[in-house]
Amino acid sequence: MGSDGRALKLPDGAEAGDGVPRRLVIEGKFVGDRALVERCVVTLAGERGLLLVGEPGTAKSMLSELLSAAVCGTSGLVVQGTAGTTEDQLKYGWNYALLLAQGPSRQALVPSPVLTAMRRGGIARVEEVTRCLPEVQDSLVSLLSERRIAVPELAGSQDALAHAAPGFNLIATANLRDKGVSEMSAALKRRFNFETVGPIPDLDAETALVRSQARASVERAGAPFHVDDAVLEALVTAFRDLREGRSAEGWEVERPSTVMSTAEAVSVAGALALAAAYFPGDRDVLGLLPGHLLGVVRKDDPADAARLRGYWDGPVRRRAEQGSATWRTLWDLRTVLEG
Repeated sequence: MGSDGRALKLPDGAEAGDGVPRRLVIEGKFVGDRALVERCVVTLAGERGLLLVGEPGTAKSMLSELLSAAVCGTSGLVVQGTAGTTEDQLKYGWNYALLLAQGPSRQALVPSPVLTAMRRGGIARVEEVTRCLPEVQDSLVSLLSERRIAVPELAGSQDALAHAAPGFNLIATANLRDKGVSEMSAALKRRFNFETVGPIPDLDAETALVRSQARASVERAGAPFHVDDAVLEALVTAFRDLREGRSAEGWEVERPSTVMSTAEAVSVAGALALAAAYFPGDRDVLGLLPGHLLGVVRKDDPADAARLRGYWDGPVRRRAEQGSATWRTLWDLRTVLEG
């Protein structure tokens, strides 16, 4: 397996099939700590459940998809955890038409993604596991410890007990900011290895990711991407400052309650590009940034608008005074934040 844009060649003597080039480039798909990914792989190889935790927008779901696809060839065996998720969705249900016509049978059984993964020896995913009710979460305890699912309705047949095939495992995700409906029990926590997925630590790496993801999104919409690097760097810098509560220069910043995630930065960059494409004119794209930032920070608490103005009166003003043309333009646009 290649990574980080590494080129791969077929082994000596091997011939490329129809439509298969002799040289492939595998692009990096996850930007983050390599050691984190290695620990995740080791956890899955050791048949321990893997729980990815972190702030919203840190690519926990993406990492779980990539891991499951790499290990078993598919990331589609997934249960979305909500307050309405039932135990049946984690184990099995029934085709009631067949159940009424034939009674309990293997044909009438509707396997959950988890049961399907157990039969195949694949990886199942449970998104937002802490949003599930306690009794639903508890059904995972026996599943992870005993690695089997009992089907009492099929008692007396060989299908009454489904054992996990070698290779079966479970990846779950949970947000640190949103605790969900209920905390996980101590018994369930013991059956998982916890890995925290944090924000991208490097400004250049995060800016590059925002650029590539926003460009791809805008181009899928059939629009050109005209957001220059200076605007993107200012956008990502503002997100990082507000997220961390401290600027790169060490100036204190009051953090808003809204999660200033990389995913949200991608959304804003895409919105700037679409605005420039669909409403062309004499406006500078940079002039649209304050209004979009205001929309982001006010999502959870309207009072966060004051925190954004405080950020403008602090780091934005100081950078403008130090001679940065980009930040001078942003400082001149402070009145936009009064709306």
